Amino acid sequence: MRLTTCLLALCLSMPACAQIPAQSQDELEVPQRSALLLDAMGYIGTPYVRGGNSGATGLDCSGFVKAVFEQAESVHLPRSAHEQARATLTIDRAELQPGDLVFFNTLRRAFSHVGIYLGEGRFIHSPRTGAQVRVESMNTSYWKTRFNGARRVPPPQRP
Repeated sequence: MRLTTCLLALCLSMPACAQIPAQSQDELEVPQRSALLLDAMGYIGTPYVRGGNSGATGLDCSGFVKAVFEQAESVHLPRSAHEQARATLTIDRAELQPGDLVFFNTLRRAFSHVGIYLGEGRFIHSPRTGAQVRVESMNTSYWKTRFNGARRVPPPQRP
């Protein structure tokens, strides 16, 4: 079941990865993030642990995002969702590409929850106590009403 879920989510994300629009040199280059998405999918089933930052012991939402970016791209993001929002580039929802961050207001404050966009309106995240890392649709009424921003993590700087 876990492998099927991973493969399904990967299949959903790959067409979106291939459809990156042409951009001028002045615009931010959209990084190809298929390795990052594969790493994120590897965490499916990992339990939510408040303050958790290890796949072995459990992860909260921002710990999950931080761990995935460090593992896949050696990008070091801040620890909290709010700090991750401040440290990344604001984009419009219409500009979302797989690997971008999506933020939600789940605790009556902006940027209190974060996940990684997969494409096709889906994202992967560590939702809450008693749950596990999973893929969900951003188009459900719960997530749609709580969406409050999209951000892009710049690609790592290469020497």
